[in-house]
Amino acid sequence: MATDPICGMYVPETSDLYVDRDGTRYYFCSKTCMDKFLEPEKQGKDLAKKLWVAWVFSVTVMVLTYLSGIKYRDFILLLLSIPVIFYSGTQFYQGAWGAIKTKSGNMDLLVSLGVITAFAFSLFITFFPHVIPHSMVYYDSSDFIVSLILTGSYIENVTKAKASEAGNKLIDLIPDTIHVVYSEGVKDKPASDVHPGDLIEVRAGEIIPVDGTVDRGSSDVDESMITGEALPLAKREGDFVSAGTKNLNGILTVRVQNVGANSTVGKIYSFIKMASSGRTKIQRLADIFSSYFVPVVLAAASLSFLFWFFYLRSIGDPYFIEIAVLAFVSVIVIACPCAIGLAGPITLLIASEGSFEAGILVKNTGAMDRVIKVNRVVFDKTGTLTEPEMHVLSYDGDMNALHMAAALELHSNHPVARAIVDYSGNSTSMDVANVNEIPGIGIEGDCSGHHVSVRSGDDGYIKIYVDGEERGILSVGSKLRPEAVETISHLRSMGIRISVLTGDRNKNSLSVLDPLGADEIHSGLRPEDKAEIIRRYQESGEYVMFVGDGINDAIAIDQADVGVAMGSGSDITRSQGDFVLLRNDLRAIIAIFDISSKTISKVKQNIFWAISYNSALIPVAAGILVPIFGTGIYSFLPILAAFAMGMSSTTVVLNSMRLKGKIRVNQYYIGI
Repeated sequence: MATDPICGMYVPETSDLYVDRDGTRYYFCSKTCMDKFLEPEKQGKDLAKKLWVAWVFSVTVMVLTYLSGIKYRDFILLLLSIPVIFYSGTQFYQGAWGAIKTKSGNMDLLVSLGVITAFAFSLFITFFPHVIPHSMVYYDSSDFIVSLILTGSYIENVTKAKASEAGNKLIDLIPDTIHVVYSEGVKDKPASDVHPGDLIEVRAGEIIPVDGTVDRGSSDVDESMITGEALPLAKREGDFVSAGTKNLNGILTVRVQNVGANSTVGKIYSFIKMASSGRTKIQRLADIFSSYFVPVVLAAASLSFLFWFFYLRSIGDPYFIEIAVLAFVSVIVIACPCAIGLAGPITLLIASEGSFEAGILVKNTGAMDRVIKVNRVVFDKTGTLTEPEMHVLSYDGDMNALHMAAALELHSNHPVARAIVDYSGNSTSMDVANVNEIPGIGIEGDCSGHHVSVRSGDDGYIKIYVDGEERGILSVGSKLRPEAVETISHLRSMGIRISVLTGDRNKNSLSVLDPLGADEIHSGLRPEDKAEIIRRYQESGEYVMFVGDGINDAIAIDQADVGVAMGSGSDITRSQGDFVLLRNDLRAIIAIFDISSKTISKVKQNIFWAISYNSALIPVAAGILVPIFGTGIYSFLPILAAFAMGMSSTTVVLNSMRLKGKIRVNQYYIGI
């Protein structure tokens, strides 16, 4: 069965209450939950109105209930209760009807049964007071059940909104109006009217509203909201720009690639919001418990009703009917499993928000269960442990030969060419001609009256020849990311084994891995070889996390128990990963372990206390305290039950909020 992304309850996939969004189908236990999902702000405002009406009339009913000498008091209480029962409480009845149609149980069904039972009994006494002598009306109980549970829902909504601040701030960055470029000029259009292929203009100081490629212009772009990097990046024609980043100075004309939900900001926002619908293993056990818990509660409530009805009747208690009814209502209300349903989703949402602020996009919260079991982390080499750019590691030879080689390499897009140009400095003053790039070998041409060639040697070195004479030898390769050694050292201190997999065969370039002290290094691998090595680790009983960045890593990420993709990696790799490192900082892997451990621990705490709470209070509602306090306890027990039920949900939410503070401590600890 599916789970409701709002309340976490099990929902049969035969339910007609579902929404398709971004390729995923979400099922809901009630129309109320579906409306919260579709229009959270509108539902929040409606809930506030219903809560205000409920409390105004409930308090009035409570006061009048205990005042004597009021003519037609019961009829007045009935009129005052109608707004509470038939306006403020409507969302419960809609949810209950949805549960009945799908032949399932949910919180709304239990609340509705409690409210309607107390109200119907009071209504009967109001119009037929002599049928059950000595009986009182309990409009205050039915009204306060609605008011207190709505209060719990309101607190939950406010807390969730606070937990979602990072995602909301991100989506709020996107401007409502976009400058669209036409042949006749620039026109402002709503963001919803902009489509892939359009040209838009982004002026200095504005937020870039789409993903796209710079068509004209150049500027510095602040990407800190997406990547966390404080240093702006220069963008010019042909460069990719992301939605949510800020254009600092020049004017950019951008060709739209992705907009709205498909843009970088839209996808990140979607993943954060989807986090609450993820299911960890411990949470799935709670879901199963909840699905069986509703019929158990109904059975317990019915047995309580029957026991007090027949027992009190047998001893001649004149209030046997109303005590039996109130016992039924108390058990139904106090045992609502909403706290159990909330235990996981709210924690996962907060963990996802906190992770994003730490530079980690959580795409699959269910992977957190597996993270805490990981005992081997396998890294791709190039672009993951090393910086994606090639660098000249050493040079031995004539500096003039190096400058001539760099002048030739300016005409190539090869990564080695860019490394030589960067190492040499500015060589644009030299005249070159007859440039010929030979794939897999190198480049040659005429420079300053000499014939120059730059070629790859069999020994892995790059050699420079001037007029046929060898004049310089370059060692070109990747540099370790600055945080790589620190990250590997920390993981090893946690007892985690480290492996490196690479397609590289060059011994010189592999030597860059020496400072890491990895347990195993496998080189010369094809993509399928990487997946096969991970599979062998798994067959030996290890839980494997794979960290990669390239298209050739997609198979390995899919094979691993936990897949982590670098934010600078390919779209395919990022789509496969359970986590994406937005800032390309390997220290975030340590944060993944820490956040996952704290999150699963918090989910377990919430579920344990919610189940214990519900299980312990059912006997109280059923009447275990009657021998001590007498049957008079039932005159206020339904109200206390509603208060306790609301507080159980609020407690779960507040306990989950503590997780955010722990994640922030973790951010400071790892230096992110």
